Amino acid sequence: MTDDRRGRVYAVGAAKDRLDVADVDLLSDCDPAFIHTDPWRALRILGEFVDGFDALARVGEAVSVFGSARLRPGNAYYDAAVEVGREFANRGVAVITGGGPGIMEAANKGAHEAGGLSIGCNIELPHEQESTEFVNLGVDFRYFFVRKTMFVKYSTAFVVFPGGFGTLDELFESLTLIQTGKIERFPVVLFGSDYWGGLIDWIRTTMVTEGALTEDEVGLFTVSDDPIECCDLVMDVTR
Repeated sequence: MTDDRRGRVYAVGAAKDRLDVADVDLLSDCDPAFIHTDPWRALRILGEFVDGFDALARVGEAVSVFGSARLRPGNAYYDAAVEVGREFANRGVAVITGGGPGIMEAANKGAHEAGGLSIGCNIELPHEQESTEFVNLGVDFRYFFVRKTMFVKYSTAFVVFPGGFGTLDELFESLTLIQTGKIERFPVVLFGSDYWGGLIDWIRTTMVTEGALTEDEVGLFTVSDDPIECCDLVMDVTR
């Protein structure tokens, strides 16, 4: 299926109706030396914010799903993420991921197959990560911090599947923003008690015991092992 691409933003199928961004990309195909200066980088960053805001401002209610890019079809967490994406789509909620493989692909796949809005905020990486076929509205980013702003700004909840450093970064940044009042409190659900149990135990036995966190702050997230329950935990708070 062909897509409609304008600069960093592209849409497939019905999602094309939501695509309303500038026709001229900020950067040309050439790579002159001046674009590596700090003032030009500031313009590139601004351009990414503008493209992201324009593309996502009208998506409506949406949930961001995070998790490892390394978990493949047949993995139990991958299969659960497909079901989570499908369930949110069936409830009229868009699904936002990082647009790549693994858990991201799974959540996008579930939303796409259910006929929902499947969004991918892809990041340019040295190994050339590309959005999967299950994304019907996508935005490409160069800067992680711009991309993470889109996750927070346009999501009403986070569902966090097992993952590595990148997943932990997204999890703890969201919790920090909620903890410090920089964003309104919204549901953060960790999927997979076996995977997250050791971390949660350490948070309670070390961070809380040493006074670095309070037990109330540990309550900023919940844990689930069931895709339907996971969606219920989100919907009960956001609606």
